[in-house]
Amino acid sequence: MLVEESVDVTVPTIRRAAGARHPLETLMEEVADFFVAMGWDIAEGPEIEHEWFNFDSLNFDIDHPARQMQDTLYIDGRSAGGEKEEDGHLVMRTHTSPVQSHSMLARGVPLYVACPGKVFRSDALDATHTPVFHQVEGLAVDKDLTMAHLKGVLDHFAKAMFGPEAKTRLRPSYFPFTEPSAEMDITCHICGGKGCNICKHTGWVEILGCGMVDPNVLENCGIDSRKYSGYALGMGVERITNLKYRVSDLRLFSENDVRFLEQFKAAH
Repeated sequence: MLVEESVDVTVPTIRRAAGARHPLETLMEEVADFFVAMGWDIAEGPEIEHEWFNFDSLNFDIDHPARQMQDTLYIDGRSAGGEKEEDGHLVMRTHTSPVQSHSMLARGVPLYVACPGKVFRSDALDATHTPVFHQVEGLAVDKDLTMAHLKGVLDHFAKAMFGPEAKTRLRPSYFPFTEPSAEMDITCHICGGKGCNICKHTGWVEILGCGMVDPNVLENCGIDSRKYSGYALGMGVERITNLKYRVSDLRLFSENDVRFLEQFKAAH
């Protein structure tokens, strides 16, 4: 028996360098696991989207700058299906927020979903811009939700991604689909909040936008805003990956250079 189980170490083997998963895929999975661990669902939606879902349902004015062709990639035609059959354009979705509208219409309330996926903008590829990137958004709609609930989730998320020493702060901001709106900063994990080139010597770096869901958005998706409230948050996956792994050039994520990808073996 021992002879049969022995290993002949002289037998030639094929020695190939082990590959590594792409850091963006790995981080998106980490973020999804974070929300699943809280009991949230994962929701996905189409990348070619009707503009009602991409803009109108989310409280974007008809003349909002984001609708302009220098920002949005339009596709001629009409919607082939979905909850809304209205005249309008098809677009390459500019954010994952339309998945929130789909989820509210299809699933009703209470609702707790995270929405990961690719998004598209009319940008040239350079060190800080890319026409295709990734976002993850979170949406909670239930009775009696407040900014305090949102802040608790954000604090928990920051510690899960950047370590137990991470601290957060909220700064007032503006988004069409949330009111009040805020941007969240975390203490720079590279300098520990002391100040460095990464945080522009402030000790803080911005990682996501968030806020309470505007009542108009709830009403657009068939939810009574007098009975229910919600909060939403959205982050760029490339942004989080840049901060976590100190990647300074977005082009590295799409070039598939083995020398770059091999650096992430230890992260898996």
